[in-house]
Amino acid sequence: MKTHVSEPKPHEVQFVTLHGHRRAYVKTGSGPALLLLHGLGCDHTTWEPVIDSLARHYTVIAPDLLGHGQSAKPRADYSVGGYANGMRDLLTYLGVDRVTVLGHSFGGGVAMQFAYQFPERTERLILVGSGGLGPEVSVSIRAVTTPGFHQVMGVLTLPGIRHVGKAGLQALSRTPLKATHDFNEVAEIYDSFKDPYARAAIRHVVRAVVDWRGQIVTMADRAYLTEEMPMAVIWGRDDHVIPVRHASNAAALAPNARVEVIPNAGHFPHKDHPERFTKVVREFIASTQPAKYSRVRFRSLLKSGRTAPLSPVAQLRDATA
Repeated sequence: MKTHVSEPKPHEVQFVTLHGHRRAYVKTGSGPALLLLHGLGCDHTTWEPVIDSLARHYTVIAPDLLGHGQSAKPRADYSVGGYANGMRDLLTYLGVDRVTVLGHSFGGGVAMQFAYQFPERTERLILVGSGGLGPEVSVSIRAVTTPGFHQVMGVLTLPGIRHVGKAGLQALSRTPLKATHDFNEVAEIYDSFKDPYARAAIRHVVRAVVDWRGQIVTMADRAYLTEEMPMAVIWGRDDHVIPVRHASNAAALAPNARVEVIPNAGHFPHKDHPERFTKVVREFIASTQPAKYSRVRFRSLLKSGRTAPLSPVAQLRDATA
């Protein structure tokens, strides 16, 4: 069963305009910086059950990704690389040099891309029900890539139809069926599609990472670079959006990664069991040292294409890099 907690109070949303587009974000707490990246069709409010407990120990930064929530929804670059660049620029604006990056679902893909593009700014990587660890993904996500999605969803989100559909999804979420575990969150995503600009943005996002066969963006070819990066993987055992076996894929790709599978949790373990989720995050951060970026080491890994110990000469250069 889900852990029942009192309804969290909304946090103050702040805004900044970067490259001509409004970005919404929540920033609260103090201590080492922790960047929370939400999933497809969600926004910063997905983290509300855990923000306050995390903010007791960290400076929590929870943005609405471009095309989501209260951020702008322009015709723009919605690739994972583009999102990683946007997070770098937001952090720079906020005066934050280094962060532990925590990403859920699609946000996990952005988190991995951020760590890959900006290893000098990444202290740790935490992936929650993350994309990028295998091809499988739910049929509903693949459906976004099909021709006519925008038009069909426009009809399904008309007043009346939308209200009935949302209520039906919420009712199904209260059944004991594991297959409907996440339908309350799905209902909120469905409701957000009433905005045609949000629908267009989501379509661009999904087409950048998914085709009819499943996910096309993967960390498999770059997993060896995580050797120097503390990494944790958290999954809900009953996840029907991205299969829990992808957590095992992560362990195989990055043997040093810590893997935590939470029972009786679906695709949103941070909402199903916020106290346990927070504890896992805190223990992981407390028990690991921030990654130390070395250009020499990174160059060595890229040249070898696999994990390889540095030569004595490279070790000497590493000490002065």
